[in-house]
Amino acid sequence: MCMAANVPLVESGTAGYLGQVQPILRDSTECFDCMPKPTPKTFPVCTIRSTPSTPIHCIVWAKSYLLSQLFGEQEDDEGELDQAAAQGENGGSSHATEIAKLREEARAFKRVRESLLSASPEQAAALVFNKVFNEDIKRLLSMADMWKARKPPTPLDRDSILADQFTPPAVPAPSSSETSGPSTANVTANGTGSSTVPNGGVASSSAQAKLKDQRQLSLKDNVQLFDESLSRLAARLRSGKETSISFDKDDSDTLDFVTATANLRATAYAIENKTRWEVKEMAGNIIPAIATTNAIISGLIVLQALHILRAKATGKPIPVASPSQPSGIRIAGLQAGKASVPLATYYVSPPNPACGICRDQYVSVQCDPARVTLGDLINAVLRAERGVGDDEDMEDGEGEDDESERREVAVYEGQRLLSDPDMDDNLGSTLESLSCTRGKFLTIVDEDEVFENVVLALSPLPEGTSAESPAFILPATFPSPKQHARPKPPAPDTTEEVDDEPEIVVAESSRKRAASEDDIRPAKRARTQEHLEEDEDGHIVISDDDDDVMEVL
Repeated sequence: MCMAANVPLVESGTAGYLGQVQPILRDSTECFDCMPKPTPKTFPVCTIRSTPSTPIHCIVWAKSYLLSQLFGEQEDDEGELDQAAAQGENGGSSHATEIAKLREEARAFKRVRESLLSASPEQAAALVFNKVFNEDIKRLLSMADMWKARKPPTPLDRDSILADQFTPPAVPAPSSSETSGPSTANVTANGTGSSTVPNGGVASSSAQAKLKDQRQLSLKDNVQLFDESLSRLAARLRSGKETSISFDKDDSDTLDFVTATANLRATAYAIENKTRWEVKEMAGNIIPAIATTNAIISGLIVLQALHILRAKATGKPIPVASPSQPSGIRIAGLQAGKASVPLATYYVSPPNPACGICRDQYVSVQCDPARVTLGDLINAVLRAERGVGDDEDMEDGEGEDDESERREVAVYEGQRLLSDPDMDDNLGSTLESLSCTRGKFLTIVDEDEVFENVVLALSPLPEGTSAESPAFILPATFPSPKQHARPKPPAPDTTEEVDDEPEIVVAESSRKRAASEDDIRPAKRARTQEHLEEDEDGHIVISDDDDDVMEVL
């Protein structure tokens, strides 16, 4: 909307201790779509389902795989496994065997899902636990080649854990970069342990983490949380009110299930466990909001707005700072790594010539959607682009419309195609019948991709306009369409010259010899009167008026 109305926009955002305030000015600075969007990080399916190595692998497995297998929409995993097999994930001789085992696991999950709706909660919890954390891990251990270069997982025994008789595998100590603060915690895989405090005493876990979400769960706690959350989710499916359940960070049942199953899987693979709050952050992609950061950025927003208003008051274009013009509007924000100088400013990047938003031409059109048709409006716009008025004759000398200069276009409303050269059914329909009314945008796209898009912003006719007046009003000076920015062609390679001239043979008497450079004439030189003759050897001889042999064919 700001691009269409040519209104300056002050954009801002925060992420933890970082934040920035960015001015967005049409034709002067880049907009949202000028910058490429980051690609979401994905993990190979075999890493998630067979060989996790970090807590996020376990959380993604619990959130995107296990939860959907037990309570989500019934999906066919064969396509995903076929793709993994084609890509050759994890490689090695055991790859095909691993994919085959994963297919068996997917089929077994279908049978486990059916038991959730029929078995008692205790039986269902025990069945799922033994299937996921015991039988599946033993199946993976049977593939010895997979564990030659990595530590194998440990199957979990449910009864032993609940009886406090199970010894989990030790979790490797975190590196020095992951440990900070005056105290260090010695936490085992079951989440229990003690912490050394500066005075030499020992602080209990309950004293350190009083909040439920920030409490480190023991292995037994995770099993009990798994049983409770599984029973609650199964009850929701049995009630019939929900046919499927997906993860929601604000849904306590799904969050508890993901926390418990991710920690149980991490324990089996000797990976660090996470608290409920940490799982919520990682699974829900939550970035903590810090009040002081928001306050600082709010103040910078006001200062940035004052700079823009002060510049607009002069009636001149708003100056934008760049390496060639240091003075002007800049990006301001909080930077990391410099505690002594937390605030910083940066040059504003120019618009991306290939941007599909800010590089479009926006034109305001006043119209009555109930009277104007799509075809009439588009025809008028294409005529106005060429500087041809409605009252001028558009016919050539033979009395037919001259469309030689008219470009072929397609018309969109958002993502909806209204017309193109092969679909003209809507050209006779009114804008109102096409739901193109006040506040909507019509995008005219050049079919040959020579010109940039023209976006028509629809607005109502002025108040008091009579019904006999024109159905639409175009700007008095309609802008000409801009051509797309084309990349410059690469410079010709002059390192090696290839002579495409064919070998020319000059005849002396009836013999042939290779022509020297003096005998070869430039291809672009105009020839005099030439004569074609055939010698006694059957060759075509080209000669000029002076009987000089020029070429032999």
